[in-house]
Amino acid sequence: MPSELSETDRRDLLERITAERGRVAARAGQLAAAFDAIAETAALAPPDDEHDPEGATVGFERAQTAALLDRARAQVAELDAAAERLRTGTYGTCSSCARPIGIARLHARPTATRCIACA
Repeated sequence: MPSELSETDRRDLLERITAERGRVAARAGQLAAAFDAIAETAALAPPDDEHDPEGATVGFERAQTAALLDRARAQVAELDAAAERLRTGTYGTCSSCARPIGIARLHARPTATRCIACA
């Protein structure tokens, strides 16, 4: 069953996906730079995490930044996949039951691949 999105809905959603992708990609770039800076700093002057009175360890900061970077990259991939579904005409169709995904759900979560009932 094809998606029941109007041309206006498609255009609005593509603009939203594109804008969100730009924002998330910029955030991923910032996180990658922060991760590199943490690694560089640790290589230049290995910290004494065990006795550091300042709080969080370099290992913790590196792990936290890596997790945030992984999530940002995953979000970029999800947004790219949503844009591709829009181009191929499968956007807005539930991947589980093949029924249309409600427009309110798509506006709330533009990367949704399943309808509310299947999610």
